[in-house]
Amino acid sequence: MSNQYETVFILTPVLSNEQMNEAVDKFRKILTDNGAMIVHENNWGLRKLAYPIQKKNTGFYYLIEFKSSGELINKLEVEYKRDERVMRFLTVALDKHAIAYNEKKRKNAELKKKEQEAAPAN
Repeated sequence: MSNQYETVFILTPVLSNEQMNEAVDKFRKILTDNGAMIVHENNWGLRKLAYPIQKKNTGFYYLIEFKSSGELINKLEVEYKRDERVMRFLTVALDKHAIAYNEKKRKNAELKKKEQEAAPAN
């Protein structure tokens, strides 16, 4: 039985775009190689941290929503801990309400985007 999860990780801000993408690809590959189905991804980009981590005030935030068995979470989090590029991470299981909320949020974002594209530019 697979559950739906959401994982957010913060990468150190000293990485180049290429290095950041490489780290994201690594974690995406760990998920897909272990049978996870990626539902949604979102690159939140460089953000200010609430408090300094490793003497840094910013970090690259990345979110992946996926379906998998619970055993994969341990494997994923061990890889986060081993990777020095990762400053923080959090993985949560989503209940049916959180899944519905995320889907609704994505649909609304898509509608807004379509409305903006359809609106004539002045």
